[in-house]
Formats: sequence, structure tokens, C-alpha cells
Amino acid sequence: MRLWHERIIPKLPRQQLLGQHRECCALRGKGWGKPHSTVNYVFDYSPYKLFQYHWLIMEEMKHRGYKPDESWESPLYRGKSIEAYTFLSEVELETPIYPEHNEDYLKECLDNLAQKDVYL
Repeated sequence: MRLWHERIIPKLPRQQLLGQHRECCALRGKGWGKPHSTVNYVFDYSPYKLFQYHWLIMEEMKHRGYKPDESWESPLYRGKSIEAYTFLSEVELETPIYPEHNEDYLKECLDNLAQKDVYL
């Protein structure tokens, strides 16, 4: 499980973009707080930041003609199998959303994609 560097979201191939949507849904739902080495940093921040990141993914999906479930457009929504948040403080949008998404992380993501024969 990995959150791709936000600068490459518009360039992600279909498989990686749709996979990223599934991963965001899982993390926002029952996966919140469950350790996974490549995404543990998201748990250091408000779940609202993950919503902001997921929003970028969904906007790119819509741009390409996909129709993600509109329920995910609410920062409180966590999926069908877990109760929604009753309140979540809004967090100011920063660029990058996660400070961990720096130049080194961008290179790591590009190297990971290259191992899959995906070159951006």
C-alpha cells in the first residue's frame, strides 16, 4: 500500500489511479490506524488530510471519465462498513498535503513505478 506523490497523480496509469482510489477508501475506512510501513505517516495527521489527498485522486478519476461514489466526497464518510465521523475539524490545504511527499519521496515513487515498467 502506498500513496503516490501528489505531483504524479495526473500521470498515473489507469491501474495505479484506480488502485490508489481503493487504497484511499480502505485507509479512510477500517484501515485507519492499522500499521503498514509505507503509509504509517498518514496516521500522524488528521484524517482530514487523507480526505484532501483522496479528493485529488477522485478529481483525476472524474477528469478521465470515471465516476467514484459521491459519498466519498464527504470528509466524514468512512465507507459502508464503518460509522462516519460525527465531526472532523477542517485542516488547511497545504502543498504537498503530506510533508513526507518531498523530492526524495517523488524519486522513490518513480523508481517503484519503473520496477513495474511504468515510466512517467
